[in-house]
Amino acid sequence: MKLFNQDLPRGSSMSYAGLLERLEILRSTLRWANSLDRPDIEKLLRQANAVRDEVMQLSHKERFIQALGSEPAPQPEQTQGDRRQALLARSFVFEGTFGDNARLLDALEIAEKAAPTDLPVLIDGESGTGKELMAKVIHANGTRADKAYISVNCGAIPESLIESELFGHKRGAFTGAATDRKGKFESAHKGTIFLDEIGELPLQGQVKLLRVLQSHEIQRVGSDETIAVDARIVAATNKNLRKLIELGQFREDLFYRLSVIHVTLPPLRERKDEIPLLLAYYGDEAAEVLKRRPVAMTSGLRAFLLDYTYPGNIRELRNLVYRLACLAGDTADIAHLPEDIRPTAAPLRAQDASDGQPAASSTPPASLAEVKRAASDEAERACLERGLKDVGGTVAELARRWDMNRSHLQILLKKHGLHSKDFRRH
Repeated sequence: MKLFNQDLPRGSSMSYAGLLERLEILRSTLRWANSLDRPDIEKLLRQANAVRDEVMQLSHKERFIQALGSEPAPQPEQTQGDRRQALLARSFVFEGTFGDNARLLDALEIAEKAAPTDLPVLIDGESGTGKELMAKVIHANGTRADKAYISVNCGAIPESLIESELFGHKRGAFTGAATDRKGKFESAHKGTIFLDEIGELPLQGQVKLLRVLQSHEIQRVGSDETIAVDARIVAATNKNLRKLIELGQFREDLFYRLSVIHVTLPPLRERKDEIPLLLAYYGDEAAEVLKRRPVAMTSGLRAFLLDYTYPGNIRELRNLVYRLACLAGDTADIAHLPEDIRPTAAPLRAQDASDGQPAASSTPPASLAEVKRAASDEAERACLERGLKDVGGTVAELARRWDMNRSHLQILLKKHGLHSKDFRRH
């Protein structure tokens, strides 16, 4: 069997991350060895002793420095804004925008420290929180930034093709294998391979992946030749892998092999400060893609977008902005939102016969935002009715007076159930 192929140097300086990596290699070697010859056992013992000495050496140095140092001067506490600015000032490469959320800054700072190493990284978080963007951030800030970045969606590969997709195949290895083909790991040699939705990988595929992570070698399907691969591993999942381990659906040893560095991305509903930044960023991006000026938003629409919970997270926000930029003219409004999320006015009971005034809603509003949206819709309807009366129900004239797109005006009328013919003068 293949062991770690270098004896560990004594007396060398090493980081704790480096020691963790060596310990993981030793543990994996012992766990997966069917049998060990005496020379292999002696080699492993030498490596284990060397790692122990490194740990002790670092521990002695740490205690010595602490003993010499006086009471450390208190460091001024950084605000979240200061942390964000300091991160950017350190030439941190990030394509996009982010706010001052403490949990997100924690994740970005972990990514910044992990990027220059070759340690495996596991990123988890809800769908749409930006896990692939984080993987690209780690790649861009690392020593392999100028090498290949290969992305693999583990959930999209049929179980029968997993081995071929990841490790490649030889011509004739199976029906349809007309030529030799490189796998994703071979293509990512010296670069980074991103294993998205790793929780969807079947158990058989997990076994094959684990062996490659331990040996840093692959075999193409249909070939006996081993090929050395050196690829940085970044994996991502929107599932709870620890729960999958308990259910027997994910290998515990693979989890620990992938999660040497573990990064969790918070959902957008916990990063409300980021929403205005993202609206502006994707608004400019959509305008550039669609070759038009950035669309403006009414106050009602903007209030809705700032308060919305975004179950699809950043991906949903981006798609909404693109939809608004496509459907609206110069100004987007509530009516341009998808119907399934569009707010509606609170229902009113029939008018009280005694005073002719509409009674309060039978169902109390769920939040202040809902009250504001309902009030905005009522005011919008009243404005439309007054405008139609003034122009005698001529939609084209009302659009001209209000300097707005006629189709947008028609959308608003349809939203409130208003018909221009009802306002025509007879």
